[in-house]
Amino acid sequence: MDDLAFITAVAAGMVRSGTPVLLAAVGECLTERSGILNLGMEGIMLAGALTAVIVSYLTGNIFFAIIAALAIGALIGLLHAFLCLYFHVNQVATGIAVTILLSGITAFCGIDYVGKSIHSISAYKVPWLSELPFFGSVFFNQDILVYLSYAIVPLTYFLINGTRFGLSLKAVGEEPRAAAAAGVSVFRTRCIATALGAMLAALGGAYLSLVYAQGWTENITAGRGWIAVGLVMFASWNPWKAVLGAYLFGLAISLQLRLQAAGADVSPYLLGMAPYLLVILVLAVSKLRQKKIPAAGPTALSIPYLPQV
Repeated sequence: MDDLAFITAVAAGMVRSGTPVLLAAVGECLTERSGILNLGMEGIMLAGALTAVIVSYLTGNIFFAIIAALAIGALIGLLHAFLCLYFHVNQVATGIAVTILLSGITAFCGIDYVGKSIHSISAYKVPWLSELPFFGSVFFNQDILVYLSYAIVPLTYFLINGTRFGLSLKAVGEEPRAAAAAGVSVFRTRCIATALGAMLAALGGAYLSLVYAQGWTENITAGRGWIAVGLVMFASWNPWKAVLGAYLFGLAISLQLRLQAAGADVSPYLLGMAPYLLVILVLAVSKLRQKKIPAAGPTALSIPYLPQV
């Protein structure tokens, strides 16, 4: 394989590897904008991945598998929002509990589906665009969920910054009492945002099982949900910046896989650690940068909303 082919293969792998993290990170951006911190993204991705595998195996229908993953994500997101908003449970504790609980449930329920053959999603070349030099092979010789992610990022950005709902979303994330005084339902807005964010995380999980691994294995996410949560700070709650962080992680994953396949004289354990070490480094640099230029994060993030009676 010549140098250009190697670079093209690594770049295409970057997009595939970064897509599940990107979907979850964009979902967390949306959720946190409303003032809700959801640390259950890892568990939600696992639930989405297993649900997609089960439905795909039982029905043979990819569309049903994706819809089922979105539905389970919405239910878990609403449960998290319900606990945080109506019972004022600590958001950090709730998110961690959701991840621990779903990690155990998916490991137990997924035993019978390990190694099962399922209907997966194949790559589809976009006519004409896939023929473009380099960029065609990297961005337009992918699967339908990758193409969907291309649309989700600008749509989420527009939803946050260009719609009435987005205005309400930012208002309840900054000053929920003022938003409520203006007639905005803090509970409804936060529930919708949390459900939508969890749906995107579940879709990222479904991508892992239907496209990336094409099957189920225990802990298939391998920490990607936690990476997505961390990248939100790096992205300054901006979906476009989340693309950079997710693809950077995807690039590290793709590169280490290609190096292992090429028989590089480097310990596979060190190569496996590299993507996560890179994310830690990026987050550390981002934190140092934010000390000089504070990020415009939601001021009411993770603070319980107690309406005045």
